[in-house]
Amino acid sequence: MEDGPLERGEVAVTEFALYVAVLGSVAVLAVLSNRLADRLRVPAPALFLFAAAIASDVYPKLSELSLHTVRHLVEIALVLVLFSGGMNMGWRRLRPSLGPVALVGVVGTLLTAGVLALTLRWVFGFDWLAALLVGTALSPTDPAAVFSVLGRRTVVGRSGTILEGESGANDPVGIALMVSLLAAGTAGGWSAVSAGAGEFALQLVVGTAVGLAGGWLILLLMRRVALPDESLYPLQVLFAAAAVYGAATLARGSGFLAVFLAGIVVGDAQAPFKREIQRFHGAMASLGEILAFGLLGLIVSLRSMVTENAWLIGLALALLLTFVIRPLIVGGLLTAVRLRWGERVFIVWSGLKGAVPILLGTFILTADLEQDLRLFDIIFAVVAFSIVVQGGLVPLVARWCRVPMRTTPLQPWAVGIRLQGEPVGLRHYTIAAGAPADGRPLFELSRDEGVWVSLVAREGDQLQLGRETVLRAGDEVLVAGGEQPAAKWIFTGVTD
Repeated sequence: MEDGPLERGEVAVTEFALYVAVLGSVAVLAVLSNRLADRLRVPAPALFLFAAAIASDVYPKLSELSLHTVRHLVEIALVLVLFSGGMNMGWRRLRPSLGPVALVGVVGTLLTAGVLALTLRWVFGFDWLAALLVGTALSPTDPAAVFSVLGRRTVVGRSGTILEGESGANDPVGIALMVSLLAAGTAGGWSAVSAGAGEFALQLVVGTAVGLAGGWLILLLMRRVALPDESLYPLQVLFAAAAVYGAATLARGSGFLAVFLAGIVVGDAQAPFKREIQRFHGAMASLGEILAFGLLGLIVSLRSMVTENAWLIGLALALLLTFVIRPLIVGGLLTAVRLRWGERVFIVWSGLKGAVPILLGTFILTADLEQDLRLFDIIFAVVAFSIVVQGGLVPLVARWCRVPMRTTPLQPWAVGIRLQGEPVGLRHYTIAAGAPADGRPLFELSRDEGVWVSLVAREGDQLQLGRETVLRAGDEVLVAGGEQPAAKWIFTGVTD
């Protein structure tokens, strides 16, 4: 006797509840894996990627998602990561390093793609189109991998800004180049590059224009549109960022470049509920990281990598890329930038491959090329080496290169006052070593500089203030009074 509608409905509800419970449990484990990654000194993306790849080999049904579905979901995840990364960077931080970021993010990516293509053609015997596509897929570094490896570590100096800026800037370049090559058709050799040059330029120009305009519009929304509930402000910004990506893509521009630039425009702005917006988007970026690496891991077949010996070519290519190609190209470009040799070595080493190269590999899988699965497996092997070996050694390389890398402790408690209007003359600074305020007592600042320090936090704890309290480098202060440029100089030693 067949089950009735009620019984079938109960079975469907039970199956759905089971899926939700399993998915929620896996997501909790993915979040907790960050602590495991810290203990093992292995970047968290590596755990997400390999766990998903192993699971898809053990349970083949997990890999039944279509490539187009995976690609679209990963693109959404990268939008979250890039917008949050742009917000955290901001224009003020990026501006002093804009030239180096553009140099290594655009020129360096194009040169890397070209040299990789030549290597694949002349050393490994690939045809020109396959060599160009694989070289393009492996040319960009990955913001999700870089931001995850750095985590709560702050790289002191320009090297950290250049590294993060490169990872945000060269992903749109690599994706635009891949789209341009595929749009050029099946023409081989350098004719594919020339045929896609116009499309590539259009992607970058339109993406830049839409990103800057979109960031300005998002800022207007944040500052001028009053919403009935504070929880809606982060959602408003999230949906606006998604609209910027969609508008740029519809206009044949780079949506990824657009959202990254929009985040940079918003990053330094004063706006209602700005801290809540940044925290929300930081959480969404973490979710995007888990989603991107988990989904991409599901479409990887570890079994085929072994049987096709793709891992051998991938390992050889990874070694060439890490120790020869990137040092020559990026290291050479950085000689024009005023940096210490240790900072240059650190930037060269820390340019990690990750979700974006694998995402670009899915473009190859859907292009109906010969040996497309073998090409994808080679890309995955290079990414695996980069995340595990390069990513795992980033803190050690930073110490060898004498690049200060400071771990920012979590501060789970906050003290704040809600105001209906924008606070005027009340600012937050972190005292820099050698700044005028470093080593001076509070009464001197109020007497000589005309600024009043309302609150001081040192190593995560609030200080009891007195007129003889001496400020130190690293103290976080809440300041009232004084003109903004002068106050900033007093506590940070720099001016706008």
